[in-house]
Amino acid sequence: MIKQRKQIIAWLFKVTQYVYTKYFKRNAPWNIKKQQLLQLPQHTFGHHLGAFLDTNGFELIPKAERHDAYHVLTGYNSNEQDEIALQYLCFGNGKRSLYLFGVIIIGTIILPDYWTYYKQSYSIGKKANSFYNLDYKGLLNTSLTTLKSTIFTNPNNITE
Repeated sequence: MIKQRKQIIAWLFKVTQYVYTKYFKRNAPWNIKKQQLLQLPQHTFGHHLGAFLDTNGFELIPKAERHDAYHVLTGYNSNEQDEIALQYLCFGNGKRSLYLFGVIIIGTIILPDYWTYYKQSYSIGKKANSFYNLDYKGLLNTSLTTLKSTIFTNPNNITE
């Protein structure tokens, strides 16, 4: 049963991603490809972002690049429960958006099995220095270790 509920969540993400980026996101796209990121020095946030995209078979989503940056920064995967938990973490950190609220509400209703994980993620976001509104494009050449240690009190174990 949980597999079917995760499939519903995956389908909802796929459908809503296009609508959200087309009609609600106003920021400019980065116009950077995964291969460009992978050419950055290996210790950099940008290289790790490229590796995350490569591992998952993704490209950056124009106008929503920041979302994949959150994955790299937090270490959260791209599976359904991690996508929902990541929104809880961002909510705890102060981010507010219609999409975030939709993911939290609908995701929790469809996948309540991970409630403890969601609460833990919210708590991590509350404890972290503000990161949801950083200029991640401008941080691509920054050391990932430095960036994580600036934001999280225990950057090696974010999902503790």
